[in-house]
Formats: sequence, C-alpha cells, structure tokens
Amino acid sequence: MRDTRESRLLLVLLIAIAFALITVDIRGGEESPVDGARQAAATVFGPVENGVAAAVDPIGNAIGAVRDSGERHDRISVLERENAELKARLGSDDRNRSRARELDGILKTAAAGQYGIKGAEVIAIGAAQGFSWTVTIDIGSNDGIARDMTVLNGDGLVGRVTTVGPDTATVLLAIDPDFTVGTRMEKTNELGFATGQGDRPLSVQLLNGKAKVKKGDRLVTFGSQADRPFVPGVPVGEIVRVEPLGGDLTRNVYVRPYVGFSKLDIVGVVVKAPRSDPRDTVLPPKPAKPKPTPTVTVTVTPGQTPPENGEQERAQDDGPSPGSSQSPGNGDTDPAVQNDE
Repeated sequence: MRDTRESRLLLVLLIAIAFALITVDIRGGEESPVDGARQAAATVFGPVENGVAAAVDPIGNAIGAVRDSGERHDRISVLERENAELKARLGSDDRNRSRARELDGILKTAAAGQYGIKGAEVIAIGAAQGFSWTVTIDIGSNDGIARDMTVLNGDGLVGRVTTVGPDTATVLLAIDPDFTVGTRMEKTNELGFATGQGDRPLSVQLLNGKAKVKKGDRLVTFGSQADRPFVPGVPVGEIVRVEPLGGDLTRNVYVRPYVGFSKLDIVGVVVKAPRSDPRDTVLPPKPAKPKPTPTVTVTVTPGQTPPENGEQERAQDDGPSPGSSQSPGNGDTDPAVQNDE
C-alpha cells in the first residue's frame, strides 16, 4: 500500500473500529456481541496454537535445563569438593599412621643401640649440585646437625650427612657409588668395606679372602674414629650372593640393604654416639625355625591288617589282651624258674 492520504485515513478508521470493538467486548462481559467471533477464531486457530506449543516446549525445556544447569553444576562441584576433602583426610590419616610406625621403628632402633637421635623428614630427592644418590632433610645447623653424622631409620643404615644449611641438610645415601662404610659380620666379626652400587646390592669387600660366609649372613657398621661419620652397630643388610674362593687376599660378597631407599620418609640423625659398641644387638631377631613333625613307625606282620591310629593307641593303653603270651620284663620272675629253686 502506497503512503497516501487515503491510506492514512483508512488506517485511522481501522484503529478506531478496533478500539470500539474492544470497548464493546469489555462492557458486554459474557454477553459480548463479539463472543461468537472469538469462539469461531478459537476453533480455527486452536489446533495451530497447540502444534506451535508442542514444537516450542522442547526448546522451553532446554532453556529451563540450561538455566538450572548452573545450580546443578554448583551442587556437583560441592559434592566433588567434599569427596576430595574426605579422600584427602583419609589419605592423611593413612600417611600419619604409616609415619607413626616409621617413627616408632626409629625409636626402637635408637633404644637398642643407645643412639641419641633427632628425627627428620625427607623433603627432597637428589642434590642441586650433582646427580648423586642423596636426599634433603628438614633439619640443619639450627637443630644441632653437623657434617659427617650417621643417618638411620627403623630398618638400618640410610647414609651420612654431607652438606648442612641452617634449616636443611643433604644426606648421601648408602647406595651411592661414592659411599663407603666399614662393616663387621655378625658372630664371626669378619671386617670389610661396603660400597654402594645404585639400585643393585651393596658390594662388600671382606679383608679375609678365606672367610667362611654364606647367603643370609648379616652385617652391621664397624664404626669410625670418634664415631664420625659412622657409629657402630647399625644394621647394614644381609648377604645375597657370595663369590667363590680365589687366590686373592680379599673376598667380595653382595649385600641387600635393609633400608628401602625408594620410600624414605622419616629418618633419624645420630647426634650422640653410644657409650659402648652395641655389636649385634640392633639386628632384628632371626625367625624361629619350624619344628619337625614327629613320625610314627608301625610294624605289621605279614597277613595282618594294620590297626587304625585309635585302635593302636587303645592297644598300647590297655596292655596285652587275655591269653596272649608276654616275655618277662626286667625285675619279673618266671614261675617255672621259681619252682625249680
């Protein structure tokens, strides 16, 4: 439609008629003269509206889901956070129990050897200045730690202190190739030197090339002059392989260390040496050998059925049956011999 004077008058007329119909409809209420027209329109356009509503409902539901997803996400986040906190708390409790057991083992070792120790926690692995097998502990010179002090745990020898700072110290582990410690065999007192070989067993060179050693024999530290860097009596490990005898003056054996170096956590630094050499007292007791099972021998004559266990025991308890012959025992007198006399 072109924008002319007639079109504008027509638009105004239609608006006026619309307002008039609205006014008549409102004033008429339920008896409105346009009610019939409204019903006819509802009849015609009702199915169309339902179809449109059905098509739009999934979209509305999706919009509602998006609107509610924020709340659901918040609830899920809260549950995940609470779950993580619970797991952390349970993990912390397990770790605390494990560390309590480690500390208890260190205290028992220190008590057996009469070592004065200070507990420390391993806080780092490896040294910044090289690639040696070392750990860093959380105590230093402010705690009375000095260079060349023995470090142990509840299982045995861990290493020695090499570098000390105000609040931390570096420990050279016994498995480092540059680590060497004097050793003494349990019971035989054979002396030697143990050297670290990384993740392989320690190599121990015995001073006596003809020393009698076998797999399972155990070693402890021999000790150093003035107890630096090693105090005596700390368990080192047990022999797992023995080289055959040769013509050399020394003899090599291989020792599995008691300490698990891959899971170090709590250690003790010996700040006070024992008054006397504890010798082998710090070594754990060897497990008792199982007692052999007793065997019972039963002699059966040919053609006789061997008795059951219960029948055999009853026969031994009741003695000989009536009518059976029995040779006289020690101290018994034969009646026939007695009559002849």
